[in-house]
Amino acid sequence: MKHFKLLVLALTGFVLSANAQKITDKAVINTPTIQCDMCKGKIEKYLSRAEGVTAVKVNVKKKTTSVSWITDRTNIENIKAQIATVGYDADDVTAVPEAYAKLPKCCKKPEDQGAKPVVADEKQ
Repeated sequence: MKHFKLLVLALTGFVLSANAQKITDKAVINTPTIQCDMCKGKIEKYLSRAEGVTAVKVNVKKKTTSVSWITDRTNIENIKAQIATVGYDADDVTAVPEAYAKLPKCCKKPEDQGAKPVVADEKQ
């Protein structure tokens, strides 16, 4: 009986430590280069697979990405770097040029979609 009580106590301690509340954090990241729902899908899909990220929501109209993560698995700088790896700017982290070049035309900034810049006539 003494061994049984000890075993129950040990198992209870193990279960409680395994279910200990994990510390999470959340932030809103400015992602000014997102253009459409395809951009939204790419970022949400990529970040949802990232280690430690528990939730991600992209708002195309506000050009923001809301992220929640487990603090002992990742941090905000890693998340911004991951967004840049997909090809989008994230706050002060600029997109990886190779990744940006691979984005579909609709996901690129309007000035990068082949439109010629308008130059004012200098002979006025």
